[in-house]
Amino acid sequence: MASTGAPMSAGAAVEKEEAVASAVIANPHADLAEIMPSLPTAPGFPPYRLRRYGGFWHTDLYLKFIGASHACFKPRPTDVLLASFPKTGTTWLKALAFSALNRAAHPPSVGADHPLHRNSPHDLVRFLELADQDDDGLIYEEIPSPRLLATHVPYSLLPRGITGTKDGSGGRIVYVCRDPKDTFVSFWHYHEKTTATLQRMADVGGASAAMPTFEEAFELFCQGQSVAGPQWRHTLEYWEASRRSPDQGLFLRYEDMLLDPSGSLMKLAAFMACPFSPEEEAAGVVRDIVELCSLGTLKGLEVNRRGSTMLGLKNEAFFRNGTVGDWSNCMTPAMAARLDGIVAEALQGSMLTFGASSKDEV
Repeated sequence: MASTGAPMSAGAAVEKEEAVASAVIANPHADLAEIMPSLPTAPGFPPYRLRRYGGFWHTDLYLKFIGASHACFKPRPTDVLLASFPKTGTTWLKALAFSALNRAAHPPSVGADHPLHRNSPHDLVRFLELADQDDDGLIYEEIPSPRLLATHVPYSLLPRGITGTKDGSGGRIVYVCRDPKDTFVSFWHYHEKTTATLQRMADVGGASAAMPTFEEAFELFCQGQSVAGPQWRHTLEYWEASRRSPDQGLFLRYEDMLLDPSGSLMKLAAFMACPFSPEEEAAGVVRDIVELCSLGTLKGLEVNRRGSTMLGLKNEAFFRNGTVGDWSNCMTPAMAARLDGIVAEALQGSMLTFGASSKDEV
């Protein structure tokens, strides 16, 4: 799709977005393909043209997927939606959730016969907004209940069938968050490996652009001009939703999951309505799933060393080191302080903090 003019600053983008906001509010299910030309554009990180919609930045392709999910998706009460900002623990969460939910059919102790030995977690748990869709959205209907899906879509842009209910008919949402500093560094390394592949796809976001320097990418991330950004607003929406409806929203922290993977897995399974029995715990099922889904195990599997998954991306691109505090190896103290300050100001009064929990539990 052709650009409608020169890229603009984030501030100008906000002003232009407000000019079309009334039409969006009047019809929240408007066809995004029709209004996309009127949305403000700006360069972003990754190096794609981004459009601002609903307070967040998206590629053209992603906006089309969001529009399609609004048109086609019909939630079920047993649905579990794994939500996250990109590069915050999505792959690990998918592996854990799939293994816990399907442990009766696929025990973690079966070794090479387990689906995770033959498939990427992204093939086993498909993204809501990236699923192939026909005119009736039947692809979603063909998935047996309980359905396990994933999304990077901000909470406010999810289909209303998910967010507009208070009786549980829209299913449950699990959200994982991560310190923005580590998120950015992971984002950077991931897109060093994948941008060339993604830019070969039509509609990824306009003409190809050179990969920005680390410093340039950092500036764009700080301005919120990243795919699904800004991260802190993305996380805040899900945080607030989980506090409003704790029975329908589980908020996890990547740092907590690393500190206590077994406890986090048990909390996740209980929330998904498939709690571990005392007998399973005694038999080591929790331990076996944690080991099966560990970064070391998944990274070493043949399917993740040589295979490819959604959008033609190589599976190995989704696995690096998964540690906490890796930002200190790439980012100066001044850069870290700046990003921390931006996040703190944006979250002021919300009681949400990033990093390991304890301070903001209800």
